[in-house]
Amino acid sequence: MALVSATARPRRASIPFMAMSLAVGLLSAAGCASSTGGAGLAPAAPKADPRVGLGAGLMDGPEAAWNLRVVSKTPPSADFVEGVNSDLTFKGNYVIQGNFNGFQVWDITNPKAPALTKAFFCPASQSDVSVYGNLLFVSSEDFGARLDCAAGGVKDRVSAERLRGIRILDITDIANPKELGQVQTCRGSHTHTLVEDPKDPANIYIYVSGSAPVRSEEELPGCSAAPPEQDPYSALFRIEVIRVPLAHPEQAAIVSSPRIFNDLAAPPEHGPAPEDVAAAKKMAEEARAAGKYVIELEGQSFVAPPRMINPMLDSIVKARNGTGAPTAADSAALREALPGIMKARFGSGGPATGPTQCHDITVFPAIGLAGGACEGYGLLLDISDVANPKRIAAVSDSNFSYWHSATFNNDGSKILFTDEWGGGGAARCRVTDKKEWGANAIFTVKDGQMTFQSYYKLPAPQSSLEICVAHNGSLIPIPGRDIMIQSWYEGGLSMFEWTDAANPKEIGFFDRGPSDSTRMGGAGSWSVYWYNGLIVSSEIRRGLDILELVPSEHLSQNEIDAAKLVRVDRLNVQGQEKFIWPATFVVARAYLDQLERSKGLAASSISSARKALDGAEKASGQARQDALTKLAVDLKNDAAGAADQARVKLLLATVTEMSKATS
Repeated sequence: MALVSATARPRRASIPFMAMSLAVGLLSAAGCASSTGGAGLAPAAPKADPRVGLGAGLMDGPEAAWNLRVVSKTPPSADFVEGVNSDLTFKGNYVIQGNFNGFQVWDITNPKAPALTKAFFCPASQSDVSVYGNLLFVSSEDFGARLDCAAGGVKDRVSAERLRGIRILDITDIANPKELGQVQTCRGSHTHTLVEDPKDPANIYIYVSGSAPVRSEEELPGCSAAPPEQDPYSALFRIEVIRVPLAHPEQAAIVSSPRIFNDLAAPPEHGPAPEDVAAAKKMAEEARAAGKYVIELEGQSFVAPPRMINPMLDSIVKARNGTGAPTAADSAALREALPGIMKARFGSGGPATGPTQCHDITVFPAIGLAGGACEGYGLLLDISDVANPKRIAAVSDSNFSYWHSATFNNDGSKILFTDEWGGGGAARCRVTDKKEWGANAIFTVKDGQMTFQSYYKLPAPQSSLEICVAHNGSLIPIPGRDIMIQSWYEGGLSMFEWTDAANPKEIGFFDRGPSDSTRMGGAGSWSVYWYNGLIVSSEIRRGLDILELVPSEHLSQNEIDAAKLVRVDRLNVQGQEKFIWPATFVVARAYLDQLERSKGLAASSISSARKALDGAEKASGQARQDALTKLAVDLKNDAAGAADQARVKLLLATVTEMSKATS
């Protein structure tokens, strides 16, 4: 491992977006409380992991689950069967699921049978979605995305019909979204993040991350792909900040373009796995023999999909004032020009640089910070001035290929970054793949600096036919613990604890076998998030999955019920909100279960505390207050000799607050 600071040794800019773009083109992706912690537990982790060697099947393949239970599996609607499901946002009883064909709105009032409320057809890549009030925001980055949402794409290099940026819709009537306007950006919007400014309630802000090539200035004036030293207004090395007036969202506009990447050296990289180098070479040879187009970038070979090549051929035909299909001479001309085109687009062979864009930004307004997963770096940003975020720390890692997303723990003392090694189009969880590659990296955060602690990677090896990569997830609001559910494409879902940042541990999973038994398919979980007691997963091909927690040796029913007390009216996971648990008996019991599990408090004290809670819950008025006050005194006396003093103090604070509430 080699962790480096912002002064890392130089190299050429990495090309994970290129791999991802080509891959996408080829893909065409409540129980009641218990006073004890041990009853009704699921079995321990199986000695032979059932995820290994699962058979194939798109909609009917074998499954494996541990400490998670499937509630429902809903296939995509008719216009989205061949699309690629992407990210999720939530509003009330609705889940809005992005898709490369638009978005779908699901009513999950009955999570056992989600009902389709609206299928909004509007092809774009990748239709990242977020919601605020009655406004829905949708990302568009694809060169073929149209303003009018029609099919067929945009064939011209320069066109007034193209949308690359943010689409804004009114979802007051969620079954009939109405478009209010768009904000065009130079690099489109691969992802975006909504940010609330407590000092500016009249507006909402959007941080836009666009990782595609810069569009032509002929199409959008002011767009420049020149290095900043040549053009101070370059669209590279910056993000876009959009201000949306809530009273007039149609007036949304870019208000700043912070250059948060300035002065970052090119990060180190580990390069492809040896078996991938050999496989790519063989594929390139076969592709060339078949007359296909092969792109060479930084020693890697990619077979270019038709969606990339066809517009280039059309441009060559038009340049010679031709008509009809491209000729053999046109094809030869493109093959000769292709290396230069790729060099201009992706910088291959250019000077060494750091990242020119973030993939995703997670904001945590309660602590005034954001985590930027920015291609070759993980950034820590100060967002106290929302319209002008500033970089305060940066880390890179030779074991990381593509910093993809970020998650803070609930108190902001840690941050976790994911590595999308392979760009979402490759098998990266094979038994031969290093555990440090394509993993999560966990850091502690103190005084504006990040300190590396450990890696966490899906522990079950997947086959070479399963696209497996660290992708989107969220915290599960278990009080006193850092527990996360995360998607791994065809690696499925992994639930793990990282309370001990140096020793993360898996405590649950759900997985399907590969979608195809003969070739690499395009399925698996794009993102999975906790929402008001449910675990909701966007399955790239199979639709919408809903799961729930199961009590186990790692997670008690009290802890699950305490998590269900945290409820929100809407959820954009990249806009983290601080979990706050009400002072209740179930929360107190959850802490006791944790103390019993960790042996953090003497068994006799735990037993006494449970009896005291049972008695207090049955009592009322002054009798309840007296019982809770006495318990608080006992816990205060126990805390000094406890092995886990911090958790005893959390329990004490909960009991004390409960006693005050009864006075």
